[in-house]
Amino acid sequence: MFQKIKELSKKTGRALSKFSPQQNLLYGFIAYVLLGSILLCLPGFQKQSVSILDHIFTSTSAVSTTGLVTVSVLETYTFWGQLVILILFQVGGIGYLTFTTFVILSTTHNITNWHKKVISTEFTLPKTIKIRDFLRSVVVFTLTMELIGTILLFIVFKDDNTDILDTLWSAIFHSISAFCTAGFSLFNNSFTEYSTNGYVNLIISMLAIAGSLGFIVITDIGLRIKDRKHKLSFTTKVIFIGFVILLTSGTAFLYFLEPTITGLNDGNRFLAAFFQSMTSMTTVGFSTVKVGLFSQAMLLVCIFLMYVGASPSGTAGGIKITTLVTAFAVLRSRLKGRKEVTFLNNQIPEKRISIATSAFIFYTTLIAVGTFAITLTNTFNFQAILFEVASALGTVGLTTGITSDLNNFGKILIIVLMFIGRLGVVTFGLAVWAKSLDDEAEEKGEGDNEDEEAGSPEQERHGADKHEDETENEDDVDEDEEDIAV
Repeated sequence: MFQKIKELSKKTGRALSKFSPQQNLLYGFIAYVLLGSILLCLPGFQKQSVSILDHIFTSTSAVSTTGLVTVSVLETYTFWGQLVILILFQVGGIGYLTFTTFVILSTTHNITNWHKKVISTEFTLPKTIKIRDFLRSVVVFTLTMELIGTILLFIVFKDDNTDILDTLWSAIFHSISAFCTAGFSLFNNSFTEYSTNGYVNLIISMLAIAGSLGFIVITDIGLRIKDRKHKLSFTTKVIFIGFVILLTSGTAFLYFLEPTITGLNDGNRFLAAFFQSMTSMTTVGFSTVKVGLFSQAMLLVCIFLMYVGASPSGTAGGIKITTLVTAFAVLRSRLKGRKEVTFLNNQIPEKRISIATSAFIFYTTLIAVGTFAITLTNTFNFQAILFEVASALGTVGLTTGITSDLNNFGKILIIVLMFIGRLGVVTFGLAVWAKSLDDEAEEKGEGDNEDEEAGSPEQERHGADKHEDETENEDDVDEDEEDIAV
C-alpha cells in the first residue's frame, strides 16, 4: 500500500510540477472542497434535502477549518455526511499534503523537491527547523492530542448519553474539531450547555491552544527536549509572549466589562471570559455563551482577537501573532528614528518586514471590502456583518447569528473569504499572479531561485530547492539577524 501511495505521489508530483507551489495549494484545496460538496449532496450522506450552495458552504467551512454553517450538522447530515465533514477539517487542519508526505518520508526516508516546495509554502517555518523534523512532529503530535482529547471527552460525555457508540463518535468529532480549531459541533448550540462545566472548558481549551500555538512551537520544544543545546527559535519566543499577552488581555476585558458575563458568579464568570477570549484568539469558534448578546465594545475585542489569530504553521487563522509583532516593531523603530527593526534584541530581516506589511494590508483590505459588499446587499447591522466577515476570513466560526439568514450573494462571499483565509491571503495572491512572477524571474535569469523569491510571504522557504542532506547541514541563521516566521 505504501509503495502504491509513493508511486501515485510521484506521478502526481510530476504532473503538478508545472504549477507554482501556491497554485498547487489553491487547486488542491479547491479539489477538496468540490469533492466534499459532491459527497454531501448524495442521498446517503444527508438526512434532509438542502440547497447545493449550503453543501458547498459546509464543505468550504470544513476544509478551511472555520465552522460557520448555514444548516445544522446534526440535523442535516447522516453519520457518513458527518464523517466526510470530519475528514475535510482534519485535512484542512494538518495540511494539504502533510499525511501523504509523512508516509513517503517514513518508508523511503526521502521526499521529492515538489513535496518540499508545497509543504514549505503551506507552512511557515523558521530556518532553525527542518522539514523532516517538522512533518514528524505534526503527524505524531496531532494524533496524540486528538486521541487524548477523545478519551477525556468520552469520559465527560458518557454521563449525558447512554448510547456508547454515539458518545464515542461525539467525543471523536469534537476532539478533532477542537484541535484543528474547526469549530464544527454536533450540538446545535455549540457548548453553551457546558458553560459551567470546568472539565469540558479545560479539555476544549487544551486542544485548541495546542493546535493554534502551532507545530513550529511543538517541534521546537521537542528538539529542545531531545537536545539541551538546541536553541529555541526567535519565532517560538515571540509566539509565547504574544499569545499570553493577548489571551490574558482578552480574558480581562470580557471578565470585567462584558455585561452577559459579569452577571455570573466568580467561577463561571472566569470560565466564560477565558473561554470566549480563547475561542476568538485560537479561532476554534466554539462558544459557551451567546456572542450575539455581547456589547458592541466587547464584540470589537473579539473581532481584534479573531483578526490577530495565533501562530503561523498552526491550525489557527488570522494575520498571526508574528505579523502583528513585526508591524509593532516597525512602528516602534520608525517612531524612535531607527533604521533597524528589532524585537527582543533581535533584528528582524527586511524580507520578513515586507512579508508582514503585505499580509497586514491585504488582510485588512479584504475585511473592509467584504464588509462593504455584504452591508450593501444585506440588511443586518454593521457590527454583526463586520463580526461575520472577520470570523470568516480568520477561519474562526463565531457568529452573532446571521450566517443562515444571509442571502445567496452573502453566502458566496463568506465562502470565498473562508477559502482565502485558509489558504492565506498572500499565498492566494501569489497563486493568482504566480505566472507573471515566474516569467519575470526567468527573464532576470533567476530560474534557479524563483520558488524561493516567489514563495509565499507567509511561509519560510526552508530547503525547498535543496536535497535533504544539504538541508541537514546548513545553518542559515545569522548571528545578528535572527529569522522570524510570519
